[in-house]
Amino acid sequence: MAKAKSKYTRRRAIKCKIVERSTNNPGYCKYDITIAELDGTIHTEPAYGKDMQDALSRLMNTERTIKVEKKLERNPFLFFIAWMALMATPVIWHGDITYTPWFVLYMFVSFTAIFLAAGWWQSYLEKGKK
Repeated sequence: MAKAKSKYTRRRAIKCKIVERSTNNPGYCKYDITIAELDGTIHTEPAYGKDMQDALSRLMNTERTIKVEKKLERNPFLFFIAWMALMATPVIWHGDITYTPWFVLYMFVSFTAIFLAAGWWQSYLEKGKK
């Protein structure tokens, strides 16, 4: 699109247009959101939601998720540190829990909870897409 100098200190959604209704998820629509970047470039991104505000928030959440994924791809040690902190929490709080069945249960529940949360988040971001 056009290259114009941005006079803002933040990115801006300058135009939002409804494109079509979702056939798979009733109540959801596809929007084309035109964004003005700080460097002056203007581009259009598709977003999905129940209304424009929902579509904008989903687009922002998707962009944040992509940033986190890229950071974790570049530095997988961060994920390892977070995982170890999650596994060490019951030992730190309860002392010698490592030789009891509760420790195995906690590991299973925390592992399951992490993957359920990741699946729920991905489902939230993908809702409304065809």
